Amino acid sequence: MKIRTITQDDADAVRKVYELAFPESERDLVSRLAGELLSAAASPPILSLVAEVDGHVVGHIAFSPVTLRDTREPIGYLLAPLAVCPDHQRRGIGSRLVAEGVKQVAAMGAGVLLVYGDPRYYGRFGFTVDQGKCYTPPYPLQHAYGWQAMSLGEGNSGRPDVAIDCVAAFGHPELW
Repeated sequence: MKIRTITQDDADAVRKVYELAFPESERDLVSRLAGELLSAAASPPILSLVAEVDGHVVGHIAFSPVTLRDTREPIGYLLAPLAVCPDHQRRGIGSRLVAEGVKQVAAMGAGVLLVYGDPRYYGRFGFTVDQGKCYTPPYPLQHAYGWQAMSLGEGNSGRPDVAIDCVAAFGHPELW
């Protein structure tokens, strides 16, 4: 398996990964998010990685910048979305995508990494719900227990209720 930075040639394969990996009730929403992130411009830039097996894209992960709501100062990244084709799941591909992405955003100087997902999965990488409680997402959460954070550097330096904004692709309340 090879993990690499995405290219424009991967767009259709990435959409297909999400269509296969997510249930029908979520696949259109998450596929649209992934597609919007592929073409979105952001500063700092969005990091998008794919996992390739035998020359075929079988997994994808994106990390997009988050900013302080009041000053627009970049403070870190949001990990979302993440998917692996069902016939390649449970082989460590998702874990390797997360680990490589964490390494790269930390090297880029991000202070915090946020995620909205299953604490049992993301907790093994160092994400915690307690750290997540320090950051207020742009929309109310359907499942507050899934909002987590991991400090990569200075983070929020212990400030409570840090209100964040995300790139425009996350401007759909149904994602939250």
